[in-house]
Amino acid sequence: MPNQLLHSTIKGEGKPLLILHGYFGMSDNWKTLGNDFAKNFEVHLIDQRNHGRSFHADEFNYEVLVEDLHNYMVHYQLENVYIIGHSMGGKTAMLFAVTYPELVKKLIIVDISPREYQPHHNAILAGLNSVDFSLQNSRKLVEEKIAALIPEFGVRQFLLKNVYWKEKGLLAYRFNLESLTENNPEIGEALPSFTDFENETLFLKGQKSNYITQDEEAIIEAHFPNSKIVEIANAGHWLHAENPKDFYKEVINFLG
Repeated sequence: MPNQLLHSTIKGEGKPLLILHGYFGMSDNWKTLGNDFAKNFEVHLIDQRNHGRSFHADEFNYEVLVEDLHNYMVHYQLENVYIIGHSMGGKTAMLFAVTYPELVKKLIIVDISPREYQPHHNAILAGLNSVDFSLQNSRKLVEEKIAALIPEFGVRQFLLKNVYWKEKGLLAYRFNLESLTENNPEIGEALPSFTDFENETLFLKGQKSNYITQDEEAIIEAHFPNSKIVEIANAGHWLHAENPKDFYKEVINFLG
């Protein structure tokens, strides 16, 4: 599958700002903030492979996600970019920055660190895989089906954004559930040892999230010596959605 191009929405003008969503997410999750950033930047809201409207593929790990992004940047002739990556998108952004440091001006990593994270999406994957769209043929029925395994209302609403009418009378997921299920252990992979990125990097962490704690400060410093960690108040792992005002302010201050 040579060099398939990632789907994106591009808006605004100025220096390029690339935004990478998290696991089970898509570029649409960033539409509102993307419009705000587009007042100052050329914003690229990108769907990573197996997500949103981008292509589906059996292979799924951070190395191929980085190459997808590199192909995208070559296609659009982008350099000196700013990258914002949330969660899985943050892992992609970190590996991209240490692999192609000459292409990245500044990096913003949202609520994830370079360390390894144990797989912890089993209930979500079980819930999503329990759906039979020939039986669950409405959004309401899909939600009722996954509710037993995914009790958090907010998480269900986030996932249900990926349900769409594939054809008349038949719903489907936009993400490639088969590949994401098969490759779930890849999501928690650590950034390779002895890799670093010298340019300015901002880590934003949610006050109510435990993805970045004091324990992660040393590993962040080792890989990103020119970095700082800023906490976003009253927000968990989806801090850009839970406190977009403070999130926007910190990003604009950092990008100057």
